[in-house]
Amino acid sequence: MIDPEETTEGSVFTALVATDLTTRIAEQVLEAIQTGRLKPGEKIAEARLARELGTSRAPVREALRLVESHGLVVSHPRRGFFVHAYDAGELEDVYDLRECLELHAAQAAVERLTPEALARVETQHALLVTLAKEGKTQKQVQEDYALHRMLLEIAGNRRVLRTFDQIAMELRAGIALTGVVYEDPLELARSHDVLVEALRARDAALLRARLQAHLEDARHHVLALFRAGAAEAAAQASPAQVLR
Repeated sequence: MIDPEETTEGSVFTALVATDLTTRIAEQVLEAIQTGRLKPGEKIAEARLARELGTSRAPVREALRLVESHGLVVSHPRRGFFVHAYDAGELEDVYDLRECLELHAAQAAVERLTPEALARVETQHALLVTLAKEGKTQKQVQEDYALHRMLLEIAGNRRVLRTFDQIAMELRAGIALTGVVYEDPLELARSHDVLVEALRARDAALLRARLQAHLEDARHHVLALFRAGAAEAAAQASPAQVLR
């Protein structure tokens, strides 16, 4: 109900008191999925989540709807919310879209590159190496995407950046499904050396070529691990579980 005292003459809408509770709950759910604490196909019990977070079920339900809009949760009538169980084909499509976005942005990133922007990329690259040496692999995955996101930020197309943010959630979830990150985190960090070198040279063609090779390697690595894990899970499942 609108409070007359909160309106002013000539105003169309009434100011609302914003709350970020729903967003904060959604962020926790996303993080649990992306780090593998919530497994594919697992039911997300609203009552339990509300109890653990110390809130009512209403904002929890709103938060799960928000996560559902990102494709990481699915809802079924009278059954509730479940973590989306990706298949290899879906992940293949997501990686394909990622490659399109980053290769498209490469030319503009080089054209718009400033010394300050290059310094940010170099600092982020150094952070990846540090995290690898410290064995902080989950954090390294997060910062890996942050480095790639910088390239899109530099390119300056906000719609492309928004699309990347959307699929980055799914990509991190896909990596979580493999059960491992990378056998050699330092090698992963060093694989970005050639990208930074191409940026320093301000060579768009070189950046595109190296970026494509880098992303194709990531795609093949993650999908191979994903398919191996899916095959192992299917082999261990009973006939009833396979048919369910």
